[in-house]
Amino acid sequence: MTPDYNNFVMDHGLFGWIYKILTPVEWVMTQVMSLFHKLLVLLGMAPVGLSWVFSIVFLVLVVHAIILPIYIRQMRSMAKMQALQPKMQHIQNKYKGKTDQASREAMSRETMKLYQDNKVNPAGSCLPMLIQGPVFMCMFYMLSAIPYIAHGSRGQLGAFDKATATQFTETSFFGLNVTNTFSMADLSGKAIMGLFTFLMCAAMWYMQFNNMRKNLPKEAMQGQSYRVQQMMTWIFPLMYIFSALSMPFAVLVYWLTNNIANMFRSLWQVYAFPAPGSPAHEEKVKREHQKENQRRIKEGLPSIEEENLQKAMDEARKREEEGYQRQQPKRNLTRSQRKKNRR
Repeated sequence: MTPDYNNFVMDHGLFGWIYKILTPVEWVMTQVMSLFHKLLVLLGMAPVGLSWVFSIVFLVLVVHAIILPIYIRQMRSMAKMQALQPKMQHIQNKYKGKTDQASREAMSRETMKLYQDNKVNPAGSCLPMLIQGPVFMCMFYMLSAIPYIAHGSRGQLGAFDKATATQFTETSFFGLNVTNTFSMADLSGKAIMGLFTFLMCAAMWYMQFNNMRKNLPKEAMQGQSYRVQQMMTWIFPLMYIFSALSMPFAVLVYWLTNNIANMFRSLWQVYAFPAPGSPAHEEKVKREHQKENQRRIKEGLPSIEEENLQKAMDEARKREEEGYQRQQPKRNLTRSQRKKNRR
């Protein structure tokens, strides 16, 4: 079934208004994608074909590279927040059961002072999501708009005028046109789109599965909340299947690349910034222990175990020399007692 290229529904309604606001971001993304396409053509690739597919992949990777420093900052902020949990719990227990205005304000002041003293921003973990969401919305919009630009029913979007958009829509990958949806493709095309959808869902499932398996404290791996998380691990990827049926192949290329990038970023997060008390955190402690011992061996220093053993032996020897004698505490004498002692 051929879509109606005379009416681009994403330009209407609430989302049309949102995408209109995001036009500057969409413009930049088209320029980056077009620039990389020109570079590939200069390197000898055909202007129609894989050069456009690789341009989509490159654009996704550029966006992830831009977001990565913010993501790292988020992970460090979350690690600080987790380290402050005992102190935050102490403040909450201090004002537990106190519902008067003065107590609530005092608890708020102490909590904010704790954040300020430790240079923690509780809203910092939300920033990557606030940035990443609109950026990937723009990418989805741009790839969906290109066929409509090629058919002349939508105006130019950044670097994509009608000629460039037409060139893009002539691109095929594995014999499948990048503008084809599942219903438009032949049997082999449907198999390819099914494979891309499967890989896309598999990457998302494994990312969630690995987080639950390795990055949750043991006490969190039980109860109703944990069972709901397990269920959502399967539900979210399945939802992608129904969405993918109506998406052009170019959007599936973007989606698969994005999910794979998210998966590798999540694996790195679990490795480098694990949640305290989780299996991944225990593995990190062991790695750092081994790394420190290897450093000491290279520098000719005793291992951590040898150092701890030596400290224990020194303390035992010291106690033995002192004969385990404890000095009696000195009491403060009264004036009459001091006079009596002088006599």
